Amino acid sequence: MDAERRRLAESDKREKHWKRWGPYLSERAWGTVREDYSADGSAWEYFPHDHARSRAYRWNEDGIGGICNRRQHVCFAVALWNGKDPILKERLFGLTGNEGNHGEDVKEIYYYLDSTPTHSYMKFLYKYPQAEFPYADLVNENRRRGKFEGEYELMDTGVFDDDRYFDVFVEYAKADVDDVLIRITVSNRGAEAASINILPTVWLRNDWTWFGKEPTGSIYADNDTTVVIDHPKPGIRHLHFDGSPELLFTNNETNNERLFGPVNSTPYVKDAFHRYIIDGEIGAVNPERRGSKAAANYRLDVPAGAEIVLQMRLSEASARPRLNQPAARSGARSQARRSVTIAVW
Repeated sequence: MDAERRRLAESDKREKHWKRWGPYLSERAWGTVREDYSADGSAWEYFPHDHARSRAYRWNEDGIGGICNRRQHVCFAVALWNGKDPILKERLFGLTGNEGNHGEDVKEIYYYLDSTPTHSYMKFLYKYPQAEFPYADLVNENRRRGKFEGEYELMDTGVFDDDRYFDVFVEYAKADVDDVLIRITVSNRGAEAASINILPTVWLRNDWTWFGKEPTGSIYADNDTTVVIDHPKPGIRHLHFDGSPELLFTNNETNNERLFGPVNSTPYVKDAFHRYIIDGEIGAVNPERRGSKAAANYRLDVPAGAEIVLQMRLSEASARPRLNQPAARSGARSQARRSVTIAVW
């Protein structure tokens, strides 16, 4: 508590900007009034969930368990794939105001477990089914029900039966104002081994397309485990990954061909990681390893009742810190979690 009070005092006096990075990234920006440019004001239908993976936002970004700098120039979040879903899970799914029998409603299970006032420590939990996520079932059943009936929730679909799901914990700890340590813990709660793709993803908010400008900044590979984030406002940052992930690169640009028909100005667009991971479209990602969106693709086989830990570091330092290799650890099936301390490497 004394350390956090010191950080708060430094922040209040503008001596150190401890709140520069924080949980300012929305879980869902699609289907909102902010992104509505329809002629008749139909915000729900103008930017639906199906567009979100392929269409660059203008005013906001979204992600799962994510952070960004306070003006949202640079964003970081976690994408997932259980090997069965029809889409890469990069953001929360839900029903629009016209789909839900009680209005709009996110149909996910997730928890914000902890955060200090300066966001020097944050912890988030997302529960991800190992079976195919029931997108159509949730939409169709809630649409069928009337307003006097209960809502049909994700837990009602049966995808969590027999504890066949992953607990994905995302933790952040600040070693300094611009030195953020990240830990992702993937726990298999089921009785059998299961596979999952974890894609820690960093990208630049697209603040150029609407104004006809050249892209602001870029992200490129420094080596096989580090990407450089070069943006004029936050400055140069380095995101270091442990282990030996596959680095993927594309641009945070709308896939106009998929949504509207016109030819894309670049072959590397926002939904490239979805197409690469799920559709096996090798040419969707940039072989030159640069763009305005990047991810580290970890393909994990998690034993029953065990967990795998991945660690990253977002900092100004260009030198690769000493990071532990991702390792499987036996874990109790209990939901109870011990408190953890993230070491400074």
